[in-house]
Amino acid sequence: MSEDFQPIQPGEVAFRLDLTAAELKVTHTALRSLLDDYGHDEQDVIKVIQTVISKLPDEHSIRAIDLKREAAREVRGE
Repeated sequence: MSEDFQPIQPGEVAFRLDLTAAELKVTHTALRSLLDDYGHDEQDVIKVIQTVISKLPDEHSIRAIDLKREAAREVRGE
């Protein structure tokens, strides 16, 4: 391990990520799916997933994103 290595501390922001509308919808859907896959005995992981989901726009806003339209716009470079 490098002497310059500084581990990420608990509660410290580790990464910032800019997402397009299509990427946001896919990310939200993937996190919800992941949340559904975890059992009751994995509450620590469930809490982390819920915390990440809570940082995203509300579900109504996510549902309003038309994934096909947004993906097509990204392909066209708009």
